[in-house]
Amino acid sequence: MTSIIFFNYKNNKWWAFKQMGLYKTHFNNIDGLNFYKMLGTGSSPGFSMYPDFSTYAILLTWENKLFADKYFKSNDYYNLILSKTNTYRKIFLSSFKSVGQWDGINPFEKLGENHLEKNNKIGVLTRATIHFGKLTHFWRSVKSASNAIESAEGVTYFKGIGELPFIQQATFSIWDSEKHINSFAYKNADHKIIIDKTRKQQWYREDLFARFHIISDSGYLEP
Repeated sequence: MTSIIFFNYKNNKWWAFKQMGLYKTHFNNIDGLNFYKMLGTGSSPGFSMYPDFSTYAILLTWENKLFADKYFKSNDYYNLILSKTNTYRKIFLSSFKSVGQWDGINPFEKLGENHLEKNNKIGVLTRATIHFGKLTHFWRSVKSASNAIESAEGVTYFKGIGELPFIQQATFSIWDSEKHINSFAYKNADHKIIIDKTRKQQWYREDLFARFHIISDSGYLEP
């Protein structure tokens, strides 16, 4: 079980920014928690070298949903974050494909239940640590990558996320179906060009690609 929560701030941006350096102490000894990351985000339309200082995300993997539900209901730090935000979006995910590593492990390799209806929306997470010498190549391609996914059929949400500016980057997107994902991945000319470059020029020191069923998607939008 995986959860990703996006938080949007209007009045507490400095507080939110500071959490990027302080959050780890709040995730020690959480029952059932296997992996966690607090992530910054890119400015609109999502994949950008310019940060979005109003939006942050927390990615968490759990032994099961019972542990996750307990955390979200009773954890003091999580409730503090909610009290500072204006809006948030909480998405529960169940992985069914995961290849690669994040900090030397694959946090999504314990696959979730795969008995969901075929019309469930699909979440996609891609993540990479970029070789320092390849940063220029990577960021030169960001605009074309953003344009490609923005115009792709079947994508309903996409956002650039990351741990460390410029070097450790990730993306999260939601799609109507696997058919739409595959069409984009294997038929979109701009996307194929970028993928070919990453392989031939070896941009990444470490990378990961994962697909998930969307279990639930909820949140709070300020009136």
